[in-house]
Amino acid sequence: MKRSFIPLLIGLSAAILLTGCAFDLSFGGGKKSSTTNTDAHPAVGQATIAPTVGQQLMDLQKAKDSGAITDAEYQAQKAKLLDNK
Repeated sequence: MKRSFIPLLIGLSAAILLTGCAFDLSFGGGKKSSTTNTDAHPAVGQATIAPTVGQQLMDLQKAKDSGAITDAEYQAQKAKLLDNK
């Protein structure tokens, strides 16, 4: 009885771990990207949604505030966005 219990326990543990891999369960932290994708690139098969003009203006403002772009670049990009609406 004890001899068959240990291999059974090992086999059951292996099956649980492999099932976790197959169903993308994450143990020990890390980023799970299958359902909460906030990256700039969508997952395969996921529809892309174009950012609104308002969101693009907010992003431009953040870039200007952080010093990534100059005020002149900000004004040029802002005018370009507002002309395209």
